[in-house]
Amino acid sequence: MRRLFGNLKELYKYRVLIQNLVSRELKARYRGTVLGFLWSFFNPLLLMLVYTMVFGLILKGGRVEFGDSPTLYAVFLFTGMLPWTWFSSSSLESANCLMINGNLIKKILFPAEVLPVVTVLSNLVHFSLGLPILFVFLLVFGKGLTFWALFLPAVMLVQMTFSLGFGLLISSLTVHFRDIRDILANLLTLWFFSTPIIYPLSFKSIQESSFLSTLLNLNPMTHIIEGYHTCLFYGAAPHWKRLGITFLAGLVLFVIGYAVFDRLRDSFPEEV
Repeated sequence: MRRLFGNLKELYKYRVLIQNLVSRELKARYRGTVLGFLWSFFNPLLLMLVYTMVFGLILKGGRVEFGDSPTLYAVFLFTGMLPWTWFSSSSLESANCLMINGNLIKKILFPAEVLPVVTVLSNLVHFSLGLPILFVFLLVFGKGLTFWALFLPAVMLVQMTFSLGFGLLISSLTVHFRDIRDILANLLTLWFFSTPIIYPLSFKSIQESSFLSTLLNLNPMTHIIEGYHTCLFYGAAPHWKRLGITFLAGLVLFVIGYAVFDRLRDSFPEEV
C-alpha cells in the first residue's frame, strides 16, 4: 500500500505530461477533418436525432414508461448513452494503448501508467463537450434542469474512478493476453444490455424478477447510469448509498488495477 501511494505521488508529478498527451490525443483524433473539434458537438447531436427516430418513432420502445412522447424517450436514452460511450470507449482504447504506444514504453523514464489515464481523461473531455447538447434537449423537451443537476460532478467522479481502475487492469493484462481485446468487445455489448440505458430500472418486468433485479444491482454501471438519470432526467436526488458503494468498489478496482499494472510494468517493453 505504501508503494501504491508512492506511485500515485509520482503520477501526480507527471500531470503536465498527462495534460500534453490528452491535448495531443484530442488533436490527433480530429486531424484532417474540416470541422475539427466541432465534431465533439455534432456527434452527440446526430446521435440524439438517431435515437429519436429509431427508438422513439420506429420501435416505440419507451411509450410504456414515457407516454406518447418519443422525444422524451430519446432524451432518456441519450442521458444514459453519453456516459456509457465515455466508459466503453475508454475501456476499448485502454486495451490497446500500451501496444500502440510501445515506442514510448521502451523509453526507460516514461511512466507507462500515464497512457490509460490519458485515455480515460481524453474521453472525459468528449463526454463533457457532449453535455451541452444533453442540457439543451432537457430544457427544450420539458424536463428542465433542477437543483440536483449540481451533483452531476459527484456522479462523474464515481465513473472516472471506476473507469481508471478498469482501464489500468485491462491495459496491463492485454499486453500478455491479446485475446482480451476481442473478449472485451463482446463483454461490453453484454454489459450494455445489462445496464438500464435503453430501459428504465423501474420496468415492471425487472421489479417482479428477483434474478434480474439482483443482477442489475450487482452491476456497478447500473448505479452510475442511474445517477445520471436521477439528477438530470428525473430531477431527483441520486441514491447516495448505492452510489457510495459503487465509489468504494471503484476505489478497490483502482487499487487492484494499479497493483497488477505495477507488477507487470517491467515486462511491458518486451511484450509490446
